[in-house]
Amino acid sequence: SEESEGEDPSERDLARIYERRIQWSVHKLAHRRRVVEELVRDLLSVSRERFLNSFFPVLQPAIGVGSACEGWSPQEENDVVYCVLVPLKPPCGHTFHLEQDTAGEMPQKGMCVCVQLVCTCTGEQLGSNTLCFLHHCKEELMRNQEPSLLQTLCTGPYLDAQKVALWFQKFVTSAWEEVLQSHHYSMKVLPSSRSCKLKLKKAHRKPLFVEIIFGVQQGDSDIFLSSQPTEALVPPGTTWLETYAVAEAMFFQHVSRQAPRHSCYLKCLQLCARILAGTGFSPYVLKTVVMHLLTLIPLAGWCRRDFLLRLDDVMQYLRCCVEEKRLNHFFFGNEDMPEEISLPTAFQTAQPINLFQNLLEDPDAHAKALREANDL
Repeated sequence: SEESEGEDPSERDLARIYERRIQWSVHKLAHRRRVVEELVRDLLSVSRERFLNSFFPVLQPAIGVGSACEGWSPQEENDVVYCVLVPLKPPCGHTFHLEQDTAGEMPQKGMCVCVQLVCTCTGEQLGSNTLCFLHHCKEELMRNQEPSLLQTLCTGPYLDAQKVALWFQKFVTSAWEEVLQSHHYSMKVLPSSRSCKLKLKKAHRKPLFVEIIFGVQQGDSDIFLSSQPTEALVPPGTTWLETYAVAEAMFFQHVSRQAPRHSCYLKCLQLCARILAGTGFSPYVLKTVVMHLLTLIPLAGWCRRDFLLRLDDVMQYLRCCVEEKRLNHFFFGNEDMPEEISLPTAFQTAQPINLFQNLLEDPDAHAKALREANDL
């Protein structure tokens, strides 16, 4: 273009790399995310019809979570997994109560979802066909009504994440032919104990990997309990782990609404994720750094022309955090939290949690991290 005639050739080369590799990757992620959203929406629509008169959990609209649904990915294209969280609500005649899990020490907060029966006799008087599980005899219930949730997907009084996952996997297998995408994709359910992992294949195309996890909302907040295990821990079936993935997705949606068109923050994440591959810095550490910077640097400063400046900011911020042995978790005690994100009161008043606590406690780990940060 005329504007680029006076530019340095090396800058034009950088622009080509930016357009062809980073920009293209982000656009492709967005396109595949829309395919996944449509697929899961159709699956849930079939589930509502299939389980209309049952007492299985009520499946709410899915929420795209994780890096790929946020618009970036630390993985190579063939390994990208599109993750969606399906919130669960109690069916008629049931309630969910969250209880702290005290069964064992875990690095991530775990809770149990206690399922309790509630009286529906008033509903019967108003013309509902649902029999009250509390006040009808077992013989009548067995003869005229589907089993309660306590009899199907619970272990004792607690909702079992493993049973929920197996139930949904069987549903997907049986319902696939009713989904529009079955005309375009072959589908295989992959082994998973606490989620539903799908491999979708279209003729002459690379496979598309989807993971459907299940969550129970904490009050009215954007913090959920998730069926998804961590990389280091697969908890018991009745233990659900606290996740901030929905709040993170809400944060990136907030930024996308406020940021100028063609902003570069997703491209920064995409490129930095590839740069950090093979180091001791996890993708979650990188995402936390960028989320902090997005609240510190005005969004007008994330235009494409500021790309190199923002890349430098990300690396410098990371290096400073390593030097100080402190990187604050984004959702605890953060005064810069956007108002659209709803957090439990305890989160707002909590002391910041240090994601680099291990660097404080282990001098060798700190020395290694400092070397890697300097190299970067």
